[in-house]
Amino acid sequence: MTDVRSRTHAQAVDAAIELFTRKGYEQTTVEEIADAAQVSRATFFRRYGSKEDVVFADHELLLDEVVVMLAATRPVPDAEGRLTPDPSVDPYVEVCRAARLVFDHHVGQRETSLARWQLLQQVPALRDRELVTTHRYERAFTAYLRDALPPDARRSTASIAFAASVVAVHNALLRRWLRSPDQDLRPQLEEAFADLRRAAVGRYGPPEDAAAERGSGDGVPAARRVVVTVVDAGADAQAVADDVARAVRDALA
Repeated sequence: MTDVRSRTHAQAVDAAIELFTRKGYEQTTVEEIADAAQVSRATFFRRYGSKEDVVFADHELLLDEVVVMLAATRPVPDAEGRLTPDPSVDPYVEVCRAARLVFDHHVGQRETSLARWQLLQQVPALRDRELVTTHRYERAFTAYLRDALPPDARRSTASIAFAASVVAVHNALLRRWLRSPDQDLRPQLEEAFADLRRAAVGRYGPPEDAAAERGSGDGVPAARRVVVTVVDAGADAQAVADDVARAVRDALA
């Protein structure tokens, strides 16, 4: 992202959050946000869209950066449209790297992240908008994995499950940091991501390495299973990762 775009978006985000916090969400007008961000009303709507959108304007740029980062290792279709993944690239690692970028963005702009978090607790419309933002990251991760996983592992369940797990772990750990921002949670983030990757490789590795994929020996492949796990809303990142890994291990047993 360009420095100019980053600065203008950051200025708009901070202006909106400050006004919403001081005056109230419903009482703050688009004109007031535009004035505080030093843009015209027309420019505001063209650039940010709405009052809800401007609070997450920095994530528009961050999502672009995530997509570009993943595209660097995304397989390129050949003349016949076939995708040939690079065997030196671990798609699971790349998704974790992209999620880490999002986490570091929050931590790196501490005051904005904390102010936005407090605001989200008060305004349901902003919580809904946050869910949309989260889903867009998850969708980007899923789309990348569907292209980047090897042909024998490029399964819809593998892509969806891993993307959702990474986002769940990221969000759980981020919430933990927001509640106590003096913590350094990067080591726990790395450990949780490593656990998810090990579980994913064990479940969705090459068929010749997975007994569940070989079948019973009578020529009939084993049925593929979708693994579902339910965790408490307040569970921290390590608990989420442990539950996902445990569910996968139980399914393979």
